Amino acid sequence: MTPPMRAPIVALKDVRLADGPKMMFDGVDLGLEPRVRASLVGRNGAGKSTLLRVLAGEIQADEGERTVTPSLRISFVRQEPDITGATLLDFATAGGAESYEAEAALETFGLDPLKSTQGLSGGETRRAALARAFAEDPDVLLLDEPTNHLDILAIETLEAELEASRAAALIVSHDRTFLERVTRRCFWLEHRQVRRLDQGFAGFDAWAEKIEAQEAEEARRLDKELEREEHWMARGVTARRARNEGRRRKLLALRETRSERLKDSRGQLNMGIASSGVSGQRVAEAKEISKTFGERTLFKTFSTRILRGDRIAIVGPNGVGKTTLVKILLGELAPDTGEVKLGTNLEVAYIDQARAAVSGDATLKDILTPHGGDQVMVRGQPKHVAGYAKDFLFRDSQLRQPVRTLSGGERNRLLLARALATPANVLVLDEPTNDLDMDTLDLLEDLLADYEGTLILVSHDRDFVDRLATSTIGLDGKGRVVETPGGWQDFLSQNPGFFAPPVIKTPVKPATAAAKPPPPRPSKLSYKDQRRLAELEAMTTTELPAKISTLETSLADPALYARDPAGFERLSQALEAARTQLGAAEEEWLALEERREALESGR
Repeated sequence: MTPPMRAPIVALKDVRLADGPKMMFDGVDLGLEPRVRASLVGRNGAGKSTLLRVLAGEIQADEGERTVTPSLRISFVRQEPDITGATLLDFATAGGAESYEAEAALETFGLDPLKSTQGLSGGETRRAALARAFAEDPDVLLLDEPTNHLDILAIETLEAELEASRAAALIVSHDRTFLERVTRRCFWLEHRQVRRLDQGFAGFDAWAEKIEAQEAEEARRLDKELEREEHWMARGVTARRARNEGRRRKLLALRETRSERLKDSRGQLNMGIASSGVSGQRVAEAKEISKTFGERTLFKTFSTRILRGDRIAIVGPNGVGKTTLVKILLGELAPDTGEVKLGTNLEVAYIDQARAAVSGDATLKDILTPHGGDQVMVRGQPKHVAGYAKDFLFRDSQLRQPVRTLSGGERNRLLLARALATPANVLVLDEPTNDLDMDTLDLLEDLLADYEGTLILVSHDRDFVDRLATSTIGLDGKGRVVETPGGWQDFLSQNPGFFAPPVIKTPVKPATAAAKPPPPRPSKLSYKDQRRLAELEAMTTTELPAKISTLETSLADPALYARDPAGFERLSQALEAARTQLGAAEEEWLALEERREALESGR
């Protein structure tokens, strides 16, 4: 027997929201029950980040309802977090987390609580935002591309924290492996509405393909009916005006339906890679190379040979020197010891993780035509910039749009468009999957699989590496470098224990200051949880039962429905909501009470 559906703790009902003339959401329904972990999937620009903001209460919908249970705590990790405060501990406690909880969360994500918030890398920024969210012990986590800029070890830490958390979670991510491991439900934002699949992400592709096949069949039938009606109208006789008028109205309705369908259609990406001709058989050969910065050794005595057509993945924690190794292998940076021999006729194109090349006030057209004009050279042939932009799903109206107003996925698509138009026989992709939607990722994988040149891939996307790499080079951050045939899973199986978790080095305080003892194991609930437990006690024993009793008494009036049908319906809905709220409050009270008993008994 299927267990009864639990009431959502945060929900949207029939939500509509327009961005100027563009309708983003048209009747969106979405709800999260306690401890449910779900993915939110949709193409770039569909409004996933905006929908998270509506759920968080940051944006008011034009129409529809947003409901939350009383005292609900929501933590929102944005796609581009803003880290403020003097230290990471200041930032992590700014939302109300206890100091010891914030310290523990920061250290779990490999961060020093006393580290300054200035000059953080992308990975450190993301980990700090995640640590703060978990330290706040929320009821709901909203995570917008949480794996961006994280190395694989940090992603696995995030997976473990989500598994241990009691919070419900709604996650926007391009990382298939991550979503398959942590989600049990999928929401699909498509055609301005949300569909729901009560399975983990592993079942999403087959489900989505089935829906798209059904929609394609419906579109085919609509087109055939429209064709018949247009044929009938062309042959209609004026003497049968009444009947003609009815058919005309039907024809106009069919045309409107077809117009809306075409407006909502996603279009097809039309990416290709410009080849500059064949390089020599040897692309690069490194012998006994080493590199040190200050007292830190990035790698030592490493040798490798890259041949034309190889697909090399470079993996390892953030900051261990992956990009530095790429620059040395391509002759852009000299090693401290050893030598690198480059092949002939090398033409290199880059897609970098910083996205700095497409930031600021430059427009989309400026990026694609940096020397002016309206033509882009694509695989040796001139193409109008509007047509080329359309291949990457940009509208004509976006050509004059400042790049800073694009979504993260749109900025990455723009960078792909520019890089893939550049003739190259060596393609270097540094975190190319950040912010891309699943459709773009699939097409990029197919494109790279057919690429005749050499591919050097720096990525933390495990699925992406497994699908493409013929060889994987791993750096452990302690000077060791190992190369293994195959992808990420092959590397792990052949090099168990190669990646060890980072050790956090806390600065030594002056001798005059007493050493701060480690935070004691809590023996009781935090102040926030104690206060919440008291609130729940009052709600479940007096407030909600009294409210339910009052509503039941009012509805018991036999004349109420005849006298005031709308009032009867309103009271009935209020009674159902109160009963649902009481059930959720009793469940939460029980969980907190069990936790209190466990802490006080030392378990």
